[in-house]
Amino acid sequence: MSDFNQFFDPSFWQKIFELNESPYRIIVAVLDIAIVSFFLYMAIRSVQGTKLMTLVRGVIIFLVIKVIAGLIGLTTVEWLLNQVITYGAIAVVIIFQPEIRRALESLGRTTAIFTPTKKGAIDGHIAAYEKSFSYMSERKIGALIAIEQSQTLAEYVSTGIHLDADITSELLINIFIPNTPLHDGAVIVQGDKIAVTSAYLPLTEKSGISKQFGTRHRAAIGLSEVSDALIIVVSEETGGISVAHNGEFFADISKERFHEILVAILVHPEHKRKGDEK
Repeated sequence: MSDFNQFFDPSFWQKIFELNESPYRIIVAVLDIAIVSFFLYMAIRSVQGTKLMTLVRGVIIFLVIKVIAGLIGLTTVEWLLNQVITYGAIAVVIIFQPEIRRALESLGRTTAIFTPTKKGAIDGHIAAYEKSFSYMSERKIGALIAIEQSQTLAEYVSTGIHLDADITSELLINIFIPNTPLHDGAVIVQGDKIAVTSAYLPLTEKSGISKQFGTRHRAAIGLSEVSDALIIVVSEETGGISVAHNGEFFADISKERFHEILVAILVHPEHKRKGDEK
């Protein structure tokens, strides 16, 4: 605990920035603090809107009280807070094990991102998505599709029914026709194949999401928080098309905006450049 407590000791910071220290040490110290601050900022941003944010607020308040207790000289209070920090860290790991596991897995998931995909095939996939979602949107047929990007969705693929079929608008439409065996759950696309259907996706824990969005939308947002997949949803209540990607959610978008998002995410930069040159 002595290494941790030194961060709350004013003399520790005074020593870092003493004038007689070499410029190199000052630069390294500033860089060290900047890196830690950046990762803390990203960590807080990643849990914003979830139940973990309540814990973060509590920890910040707790640390402020600890610093004040140390400055005032409340030794007993400071000792008690140190004990809470020591054993509280273990409790946090146990209580929030699913969230911590999900965050670590999202860092470790990678796929063969250097495998080239033909532009003609990508254009065909985009056309299939646009045609099928336009059809389902007009008829208010609920749908949920996750398109794998650089991070593998193998964990969620294992929960679905194996298909390994070509991506066509007709097949996508038939999968989501109500009261059919495969319509419930999510379709997951890997590469140029529909890998599985009826897969289960993680639901977001963010608060403040409108009640008009149901389980499909919450699953889309949830998967976008733990992967870089592109998730597309059709609401069976309104027929609106929504898209989730990298934690961002775009609800009830137009067909033009839908096309722009598909091209921006699915078409590789080299393909865009070749298209611009022609």
